Amino acid sequence: AAKGVEAFEKMSIGALAAKIPSGKSPEEKARRDELFKQFDPNGNGYLSLAEVDKGIRDILGAQEIYDCKPAIIRAFNAAKGVHKVTNSSRFFSPATLIRFQGTTVGDNYVTRSEFRLLLAYLKEYFKLYTIFDEIDTGDDRRVDSKEFAKAVPLLNSLGGVSISDPAATFREIDRRSSAFKFVLLC
Repeated sequence: AAKGVEAFEKMSIGALAAKIPSGKSPEEKARRDELFKQFDPNGNGYLSLAEVDKGIRDILGAQEIYDCKPAIIRAFNAAKGVHKVTNSSRFFSPATLIRFQGTTVGDNYVTRSEFRLLLAYLKEYFKLYTIFDEIDTGDDRRVDSKEFAKAVPLLNSLGGVSISDPAATFREIDRRSSAFKFVLLC
């Protein structure tokens, strides 16, 4: 559990915001356009999970985020397909469109138009994962009811939530088992 907390402490929110331009200002858009080009080494206009993963490590230099694979996967899955891209899209070359004829590219990749969302999700899921990791004192990537109950003061201190009955709140999160995984929070 300490690994996630250490990562969160190493990368302050300001440093994270500086590395990941997810805002809508012209400056951040320009930085994002340049980042997308670097993340997309073959210039096909869309990113696979592997390209995103590599870009986080090699281009952003965000080892702390790179080490939080569940956050990367959740961010990628949340962003891909938001803007459905069909074979009539203006974003792809004719050769690319032939390969994807009759399919929706957005189902498997993050397009340029989804890249800002991917970056915004990365920030949020990284923060969420570091909190989850702190609560998961058993380091089994699951939070059980005892770990959850112990974490209530931390969760209440973060704001936005007020837990008065940990057992009831835990059952609300996961009705089917005795522990929940990070994926249930996303």
